[in-house]
Amino acid sequence: MSLLTLFTPAGVVPQAAPLRLAVKRLGALGFDARLDPSALARSQRFGGSDGVRLEALHRIAQASPSIAMATRGGYGMSRLMDHVNWKLMARSVERGTRWVGYSDLTALQLGLLAHTGAASWAGPMALDDFSRSDEAGGVDEVTRDCFLEAMSGALEAVGFRTEAGFDGLSARGTLWGGNLSMLCAQLGTPHMPTVKGGILFLEDVNEHPYRVERNLLQLHQAGVLGQQKAVVLGAFSGWKPSPLDRGYNLKTVVAHLRSVLKKTPVLTGLPFGHVHPKVTLPVGRRVQLVVQGRDVLMGW
Repeated sequence: MSLLTLFTPAGVVPQAAPLRLAVKRLGALGFDARLDPSALARSQRFGGSDGVRLEALHRIAQASPSIAMATRGGYGMSRLMDHVNWKLMARSVERGTRWVGYSDLTALQLGLLAHTGAASWAGPMALDDFSRSDEAGGVDEVTRDCFLEAMSGALEAVGFRTEAGFDGLSARGTLWGGNLSMLCAQLGTPHMPTVKGGILFLEDVNEHPYRVERNLLQLHQAGVLGQQKAVVLGAFSGWKPSPLDRGYNLKTVVAHLRSVLKKTPVLTGLPFGHVHPKVTLPVGRRVQLVVQGRDVLMGW
């Protein structure tokens, strides 16, 4: 039975009951699921003070469980980045620990890649993915099964449908990325990896399309997007239209991005982000992306 430790690196866990339900459900899936001692700590909007959360990271890295899954995202990793013992984190990966999460955990995943080259997993978190009540939809089967296959080592590829116009595209490179806002927050810091010829995947939540476009253009103008073999967009959910939009939307954003990138293909449709279902993806691993018609296969 694989030991799975749940930790809170960023935002506070609002209520204990949903997290305990997630522990129960993960246990039913065959994991030895346990809460880190500070998983329910509170300090203002954070899951404990900066010191408490940093200690949790290092404590888990030292213990090196099979899986270290974030309880939730929110905000908080940025406060810790300059103080993380990256060598210790990398040693945990060498010992077999798979760090799993998305959203704010993107910062940790980027830092791991930048400082050590170690791989991690963009995938589900305890809250929402494994804590929703049955009335609210329960555990999404695709999210669950993809995560289980990834953690067992059986998952070798994910597939999805994209827009027409990319038939025959084939690209190979390092898969990296995650939350768009967190990527932009790492620009100009030592925690931003330099990846050339990569496959960059992006998602975000509660960001209006104009803010998504602004962040994408920041990455482009910083020279990041043009160095990639492909940019793959996941879900940009939770935003509300404005009366000022006048037809401006996410499709407008994608069209404009394609017009300025020109040589770098921008694909849409990746089932990843603050949505259900979501796939589990290896951050920092070499992948091959192949498009046949509108079907995309990303394998590693």
